[in-house]
Amino acid sequence: MCVGPSVRSRRPPRGADKTRRASPPLGRSQPEPKLPTSAGYLAAPTPRAATASLAGSPPPVPPLQPRRPLPGVGVGLDLAGQGAKMDGGGGGGGATTALGEPLLAKKGRAYRPRCPGCRVERLNAEREGVFPLKDLFLIWLVTITCTLPIQTLFPFLYFMIRDLHIAKQTQDIGFYAGFVGASYMFGRAISSTVWGIVADKHGRKPVIILTLVSIIILNTLFGLSLNYWMALTTRCLLGVMCGYLGPIKVSSSRGIGLIIGPAIGGYLAQPADKYPSIFSQTSIFGRFPYFLPCLCISILAVLALIACTWFLETLHKHNEDTVDNSVEAIEESLAGTDTEENGNGGCLQLFKNWPLMSAITLYCIFSLQDVAYAEVFSLWAVSDRSYGGLSFTTTDVGNVLAASGLFLFLYQMFVYPLLAKSVDHITLVRGVAILTIPLLACYPFFPSLSGFVLMLVVNFASFLKNTFSVTTITVFNILMNEAVTQDVRAAANGIAVTLMSISKAVAPAVAGIIFSWAQRRQTASFLPGDHLVFFMLNVFTVTGLVFTFRPFFVRGSAKH
Repeated sequence: MCVGPSVRSRRPPRGADKTRRASPPLGRSQPEPKLPTSAGYLAAPTPRAATASLAGSPPPVPPLQPRRPLPGVGVGLDLAGQGAKMDGGGGGGGATTALGEPLLAKKGRAYRPRCPGCRVERLNAEREGVFPLKDLFLIWLVTITCTLPIQTLFPFLYFMIRDLHIAKQTQDIGFYAGFVGASYMFGRAISSTVWGIVADKHGRKPVIILTLVSIIILNTLFGLSLNYWMALTTRCLLGVMCGYLGPIKVSSSRGIGLIIGPAIGGYLAQPADKYPSIFSQTSIFGRFPYFLPCLCISILAVLALIACTWFLETLHKHNEDTVDNSVEAIEESLAGTDTEENGNGGCLQLFKNWPLMSAITLYCIFSLQDVAYAEVFSLWAVSDRSYGGLSFTTTDVGNVLAASGLFLFLYQMFVYPLLAKSVDHITLVRGVAILTIPLLACYPFFPSLSGFVLMLVVNFASFLKNTFSVTTITVFNILMNEAVTQDVRAAANGIAVTLMSISKAVAPAVAGIIFSWAQRRQTASFLPGDHLVFFMLNVFTVTGLVFTFRPFFVRGSAKH
């Protein structure tokens, strides 16, 4: 990099180096200081150079000073053949910078008026410093709408399977209910990676619109199911068309979904029985008792679809290379080819990253336990007390899940951030797993309670269990990000989502089979009835706890 002609004129003549070595030292020798050599600084003289000046050599270069723009001195910089030039008084693209500002612009991109991504970048630059309240609300609305079909199902699934007359005995209801719960996750597992590729190639907005349209159609058809196989098919297709996970994600949606979803499913299912003065038995809501909650979600999806017209697509519709004039990009181009080495091998290299894969393994184990618990809790709560259940109604289940969801949201907003700062991540997971074991072991004894005490204990236990679940899932997302560098984080997240969806697809089916089996062995001498169900949930908990220690788990330390 050329600094100016004045620097060249200060170079010592040939032979000055020998004069410098022959000069006697002045006083005690001093260690040579280590000076930064980053762009933007001039080299300072060493003590030997100071000695040479006393021996008659030309004066040395002045001490280390930040280089400021000099009038009339141009600095030319060409990155990867892009021809990006910067003048002494300006940054990338010829813009003038004030004294003391970095000479290198963060990024430069040719603006295309017809490109949606370019328009978004210009709009963000114009309203810099303004909180994007409208945009966040629209994203939140879409995320909640896509989350509700999962959370709404649990309060009435047991009664829906019963009314579809697929189970020959009461003990078989849990078996068939498990497959309905698993069908959605199975569909999502086989399509999540494809939707991510489509979103990267064609844009986020089309994927979100297709997801909302599928909710409007398929979720409505699920509420109008005439038989078990129609319910299973529509539920699976709803999971296949769920493409919102890649384009958008809001962390608080889980807590909000746990509040709104169970309330909709619990209060609006079987409306002709609960509100006979409003809904008659001969109306569509009497003939299809689980249509109303599905219809409400579809209406919300219509509103979210309309809101999508205000969405701004962020995908650039042109293929020219981005001109990156950042200091980091320059240093990487001069220092080596780390990025290229990370890219070689593609996603297959990520499977050799044991810190990443160990975190994903833990993520899948605890996700499987979490979804299995959600399935079991709803089936167990509404089953008859003669089978070890609580004989709850859909409204009771909705009340419990909504109340625990409200406290979970408050926990996410105010308690967890403080807890995460004071406790190490993996230590927090171990503590949560240890506390989960006695909590789940207490559930089979809840049917011995009744009245207000029962509701209080069930609500408190449900809140604790959901708190433990959201804590572990949040930690595993952090650990996965720590295990990889920024340039491969998207691919790592895709692997995690795919494997997690597979585990969540397996969990409801396995939980339903075990629940149905447990109801047939109420008089067994070892783990009778629902003791077996919650014991199996604890088996997954203990397995996850064991996998938090070496050699199964290795903490990632990737440089970002």
